[in-house]
Amino acid sequence: MPPPMRTPRFALAALAFIAAPLALAMPAAAQDGTLRIALADDADMLDPTQARTYSGRFVFAALCDKLFDINEKLEIVPQLAVGYEWADSKTLILKLRSGVKFHDGTEMDAAAVKYGFERHLTFPGSTRRGEIATIERVEVVDKLTARVVLKSPSSPFLSLLTDRAGMIVSPKAAEAAGKEFGAAPVCNGPFKFTERVAQDRMVFDRFDGYWDAGNIHFRRVVFQPIIDNAVRLTNLQAGAIDIGERIAATDVAAVKADKRLVGLVYPGLGYQSLNINVGNGPKAKSPIGSNALVRRAFEAAIDREALVQVVYNGLYAPLAQGMTASNPMYNKDLPPPKRDLAKAKALLKEAGVTLPVPVVLTVTTLPDQKQTGEIIQAMAAEAGFDVKVRATEFGAALSAQTSGDFEVSAIGWSGRADPDGNLYNGLHSKGALNESHYANSDVDTWLDAARATTDLAARRGLYAKITQQVQQDLPVLYLSNPAIIVAMSAKVSGYRPVPDGLIRIQGLKMAK
Repeated sequence: MPPPMRTPRFALAALAFIAAPLALAMPAAAQDGTLRIALADDADMLDPTQARTYSGRFVFAALCDKLFDINEKLEIVPQLAVGYEWADSKTLILKLRSGVKFHDGTEMDAAAVKYGFERHLTFPGSTRRGEIATIERVEVVDKLTARVVLKSPSSPFLSLLTDRAGMIVSPKAAEAAGKEFGAAPVCNGPFKFTERVAQDRMVFDRFDGYWDAGNIHFRRVVFQPIIDNAVRLTNLQAGAIDIGERIAATDVAAVKADKRLVGLVYPGLGYQSLNINVGNGPKAKSPIGSNALVRRAFEAAIDREALVQVVYNGLYAPLAQGMTASNPMYNKDLPPPKRDLAKAKALLKEAGVTLPVPVVLTVTTLPDQKQTGEIIQAMAAEAGFDVKVRATEFGAALSAQTSGDFEVSAIGWSGRADPDGNLYNGLHSKGALNESHYANSDVDTWLDAARATTDLAARRGLYAKITQQVQQDLPVLYLSNPAIIVAMSAKVSGYRPVPDGLIRIQGLKMAK
C-alpha cells in the first residue's frame, strides 16, 4: 500500500489590491446570487478527458467533482469516493458516495466509474491516457464499489484521481455527444452547464441535485476570461467581478490599501518553463533543438533571479527542475544556476555554431509572458543569440506545440502534489504532453521505476537522477515556481487557499 502523502506547510500573506482606474470591461455585478470569476485566459474544451489548460481546471472545479480532492495541507480527501483501500500493491478498491447524480439525472455508480476510466484510456485525443496508462482493467464489484487493477504498482496513482483523471462524466451524455461532448458537458459537480461564448463567458447554473447542495450558496457562477491584468483588477475594484485569479505580481507591489478587496499570496505547486523542440518535426532541426551545448548556452545567458524580480516583483522563486523546493522529492543538489555569460559564449564556441544563433521564442499574449520573452531576448543577445519573440493566443500556442510548429515555447504547468504529475507526461518518451519529443531511455526507465515503487528514499534517488539528466539534456528549461495570487471582494468569505490555486465554490459565501 502506498505511503501517506507528506504535507508541506505554506505560509499565507493577506494583501489588499488597488490599481489605476481603467475603462470597465463589464457592467457592475448585481447582487443576484451570481458569483463572477475572472480568469487570466480562456479555457480549452470542457471535456475532462481532453482538456489541458489551467483555466479549464477552474471551470471544472464548479462543473465536475473528482473521486478525491486535496486540501490546504496537500492531503488527499474524499469527494465522489468516500474511501479506498489497497487490496494489494496493484489492486485499488474504491468505495463510492451514494446518491450522486449527474446533471442529466442519471446515477453515478461503479459502472459509471468503469466507463469514465475506460473513456480516459481509449477516447481519441485523450490527455489523461498517459496519466492512468498503468490501469489493466476496472471491475464493478457492486453498485458502489469499483476495483481498479493496475499493470504494476503505482505510487502516484491515487493522487492522479484528485484532478481530471478522477472526474467521471455521464456515460449516457458522453455516448450521445461523442466528440462534441465538450461543447455541452454533463458532469456531477455543484453547477451544470448553461452556455459558453468563446473569449467572453462561461455560464453555469446551480444543480439542485448536487450531493452537497447545502454547501453551495450561489445560484449561478460565471467565468469571464480577462487577459489584461489591469482591466481584471479594475473590474474587481468596481464590483463587476467578485474573484480574480492570477493577479499580476507587479500590482501586488503597488498595493496600499483597498477596503473593498481582500487578497492572498501563497506558494503554488507548478512551474514556468521554456519547452525546446528537440524531436517534434522539422523545427527540431534548429541549432537550439539539435544541440544540447546550444541549449546549455541559452540557459547560461538567462538570469532567473532578475527575471522574477522584474516580471513578478520577486514573488516567484527561481527554479531549475520540475519540482518546487517544498516537495519532499526536490533535488537539493540542483539549485537554479546563476547567469554566466562567459560560460554561455564558451559553450557556443564549443558547439561550433555561427553567431548570432537564431531562436524563435513563442510566448502567449499574456502581459507577463510577453515581458518574459522580451527580457530573455535581451539577455540572450549578450551571449550571441538572435531571439525573435512570437506572441500568440494561448490556445494557438498549445496547438503549435502539439503539431511541432515551434522552436522554443514559453509554457506554464499548474503543478501536482505528487512529483510524477509534474514530470512523467512531459518527459517520458510516451508522455501525452511530451511535445518537445524528448526521448532518453534512462529517463524513461527512472520515471517508470519512480511510479512503481512506494519507497520514499528510492523515489527520491530516482528523481535526483531524472532531474540531473534533464538538466544536461535541457528539453525543458525550468524558470520559476509561481506564487498563487488571488484577489476578491471583501464581501466574499470561505475561500480555501489550496496550493493548486483552484477556486472551490463549496463553502464560498457573499455578504449582502
